[in-house]
Amino acid sequence: MSPFSTKTNAASPAPADPRLELLLWENALESTSQVPTILLVDPADINRRLIKGILKTSDYRILEAARPLSALMILEIEKVDVVLVDLSIPEMSAHEFCRVLKNNTVTQLIPIIMTTSFLNAENEIAGIDSGADDFLVKPLRPELVRARVRSMLRNKALTDSLEQAETILFALAQSVEHRDPSTGVHCERLAAYSLALGQTLGRSKHDQQALYRGGYLHDIGKITIPDAILFKSGHLSEQDWEIMRQHTIRGEEICRPLKSLAPVLPIIRSHHERWDGSGYPDGLRGEEIPLLARILQVVDIYDALTTARPYKPAFSHDQAIAILRDEAKRGWRDPDLVQLFAQTFEDLGATSLGTTSLTRPNPASPAGNLPMQSSLENMRRAITR
Repeated sequence: MSPFSTKTNAASPAPADPRLELLLWENALESTSQVPTILLVDPADINRRLIKGILKTSDYRILEAARPLSALMILEIEKVDVVLVDLSIPEMSAHEFCRVLKNNTVTQLIPIIMTTSFLNAENEIAGIDSGADDFLVKPLRPELVRARVRSMLRNKALTDSLEQAETILFALAQSVEHRDPSTGVHCERLAAYSLALGQTLGRSKHDQQALYRGGYLHDIGKITIPDAILFKSGHLSEQDWEIMRQHTIRGEEICRPLKSLAPVLPIIRSHHERWDGSGYPDGLRGEEIPLLARILQVVDIYDALTTARPYKPAFSHDQAIAILRDEAKRGWRDPDLVQLFAQTFEDLGATSLGTTSLTRPNPASPAGNLPMQSSLENMRRAITR
């Protein structure tokens, strides 16, 4: 572990206004790079002072809050690596405080250590259920406190590295989209359409997360396709098509090392399969094609049809649905899914997704003119919390 510089602050009584409490820690914002940040949440000043004394042997940046509401305000503006919360905090129970953190996408991966003077099976079960990752029983043993904090920091560092890897992959996926300005916010639209259809089908939150990610990552393999083929204005030769078809396999290979993306892999690999088995890369037929891949496929085709491209105008909603139904009759698409999508999309204008309704796109606009950003964000929050 690399050395860090200690950033602790002199203790002072908790002010009446929790917002004022934040001001006491403004000086803790200095030189924060590479320094693990620990947030102490405890109503007793002496307890916070004791833990700071125990941790001073390592170089940590320590923030303090006497009340959970103050802690939540700190977490809104600070990057915290570990939270130590006492079971006896006021305003809300420590278990409720843990649940708030674990239900928020920004803070859900922060390890939480709960401190208590008395730990029985009932308290331990309640703490684990609420999201606490570890427990420390008073009187605190300095060696144990330091060991638990180090362990939580190691876990957080691993989690952060995985998050960074995912972020890089999403950036790569979006770079593929941005190479073709005619596609507009294609990934965002696919995420919104897929979520709407997945929710109509009653898919689990886990599947909805996969659909959301699949909207962005399904074509990430195209980053390996030469521009001469990817943006060829004329018809692709058979050799060109052979290379183009590889993007599903390449995309799966790019994302496979991240276990967190395992649910998305079938979407990436199979979203070009056809109901009659004439698709690629595996020639899957009917329900052999993973359902989430079929969902993404239907919305991907719909978006391509209703968006203006250099080689075609934007079709209207009715035209796009008619084409999808025709392709279902030919045996290319799941007919039940196409019908459900048509019904679902007809209802979207009157159905609130989050707080904002999705409305039908305007085919006159190159990007579809779909006012979905608020709806997409609401849905994203709903499935990732």
